[in-house]
Amino acid sequence: MLMHDDADGGEWGPYLERLQESGSLRGGSAIGGGVCVRKSGPLPPITGHLAGFIRVEAGSLAEAQKLLAGNPVFENGGTVEIRELPETG
Repeated sequence: MLMHDDADGGEWGPYLERLQESGSLRGGSAIGGGVCVRKSGPLPPITGHLAGFIRVEAGSLAEAQKLLAGNPVFENGGTVEIRELPETG
């Protein structure tokens, strides 16, 4: 889950505790400033609208979407991208 910065965050503790208790939480963090790098060529700006991420384990995108209940960004009308992390092997 990638949280955009288009809503006030609110209280994260209860939401993260619920994800932890359900066994779904796999980590997360706020996202600060940074830079883009590449070996050559012009550098694009960083993606400025991302404020944080949460890794969850879910069987499908639909199951992951159900885990948004209580997410402070989502509940305050903000945008949350849900992306799959493909298994590599």
